[in-house]
Amino acid sequence: VRFSSPRVDMADFREVFAKAKHIAIITGAGVSAESGVPTFRGAGGFWRKWQAQELATPGAFARNPSRVWEFYHYRREVMLSKHPNPAHIAIAECEKRLSKQGRSVVVITQNIDELHRKAGTKHLLEIHGSLFKTRCTNCGNVAANYKSPICPALAGKGAPDPETEDAAIPVEDLPQCEEDGCNGLLRPHVVWFGETLDPDILTAVEKELEICDLCLVVGTSSVVYPAAMFAPQVSARGVPVAEFNMEATPATDRFRFHFPGPCGTTLPPALARHQTEIIS
Repeated sequence: VRFSSPRVDMADFREVFAKAKHIAIITGAGVSAESGVPTFRGAGGFWRKWQAQELATPGAFARNPSRVWEFYHYRREVMLSKHPNPAHIAIAECEKRLSKQGRSVVVITQNIDELHRKAGTKHLLEIHGSLFKTRCTNCGNVAANYKSPICPALAGKGAPDPETEDAAIPVEDLPQCEEDGCNGLLRPHVVWFGETLDPDILTAVEKELEICDLCLVVGTSSVVYPAAMFAPQVSARGVPVAEFNMEATPATDRFRFHFPGPCGTTLPPALARHQTEIIS
C-alpha cells in the first residue's frame, strides 16, 4: 500500500494508539540527537581524521586495536555525561503505564548509547549492541562494562582533535577478558560495518514484528539494513505505522502517519495517556 501523502492527523493516530495491544517502537540516531549524542556519520562526522565507517570494522580492529579502542573509549566517556531526552522518557513511561493495562511495548533500537535503558525502558532489543558491553575475541564472553576509563592505559586518551597522536597502546594493556584464566583481548560488543546481526536478536525482533498491531519508527532514516525493512514489512500486512522524523524518508509513503519535527517534541503528546485508555 502506498499512501498518497502520509497523514499528520494526531487525533487519528491517538485513536489507533488507544486500542493497540502490542506496540513496536523502532528507534535510530534521531531519537538521541537531542541528547547531544554525536553520530560520526555524514557531514562533519569525523573523529580525528576518520569517519565511523573507517574505524568500526573488523579489519580496522585487527590492524590497530589501540586506535579503535581510543575511539570507543572517547564515545563511552561522552555518553556517560549524556541524559535521556523527552523522547526516550515518553517511550519508557508509555511502556510502564501500558504494562499495567496488560499491553506491551517493545523498543527495537539501532542505537548503542543505552539512553533507552537509562530512561527506564525494560523491553529493549539492541540490534547493534551497546557501547557499554564488551565481547572477548578469545572466549566470546559478553559482559556489561561501565568502567571509566575502561582500562588504566586509556585514561585521558581518545581526544577527537585531528592533531592528536595515536596512543599506540600495546595489546596487553588494552581491555582484557576477566573470565577465569582467559585474558583475551576485549572488543566493543557492537555490530561493525561488514558484520551480521545476532541471529537470536533478529529472531526476537521478527516475533515482535509479527504480533505488533501498531508500529512507530522514531528518528531513523530507514536506510540502514536490515532495520530499514522492519516497518515496511509491518505496513505490508496492514498494520498502521507512524513515522516520527525530522524529514520524510524513502519509506515515508508506505506509512499511514508521518509526524515531522524533533522526536522530543512530537513523541510525548503522541504517547501521553489517552482519555479512552483502560485504566485498571
